[in-house]
Amino acid sequence: MGTDIVVALLMALGLATVVVPVLPGTLLIGAGLLVWASEDGGRSAWVVAAVGLVLLAAGAVVKYVVPGRRLKDAGVPFTTQLAGLVLGVVGFFVIPVVGLFLGFVLGVWLAELRRLGRAQAWPSTKQALRAAGLSILIELGFGLLAVATWVVGLVAVG
Repeated sequence: MGTDIVVALLMALGLATVVVPVLPGTLLIGAGLLVWASEDGGRSAWVVAAVGLVLLAAGAVVKYVVPGRRLKDAGVPFTTQLAGLVLGVVGFFVIPVVGLFLGFVLGVWLAELRRLGRAQAWPSTKQALRAAGLSILIELGFGLLAVATWVVGLVAVG
């Protein structure tokens, strides 16, 4: 029972850090699944953990493919996305919690300002922001599915 509480807290922290990226939320949820399955040790627990991990892996792929395709369709080049990513990582270390988001926006805006000029930089940046938001929603959705799988497994196995 004590392990279940720790795993539940780990998964709740994972879901929270998907939205506010301080820690790798998907990895925390996956770790919770593995801890629970190893502690339970039964075949059913491992099946539940495997299903949850497959959901998390699928979410990791979909969260990049779908927004990336939307950005490509909107005409936002990969170099702009890369600039956002680089400044996002820098921002993460410079300004805890919100730095990732601020750095991403600044990087995209600066790249688009250089590429398109002042008039077109912001509309393109808004497209990148929508894609980033969609990516978070996709990761959160798959994380919730993995946690729901664990809850069903907990009730069924427990």
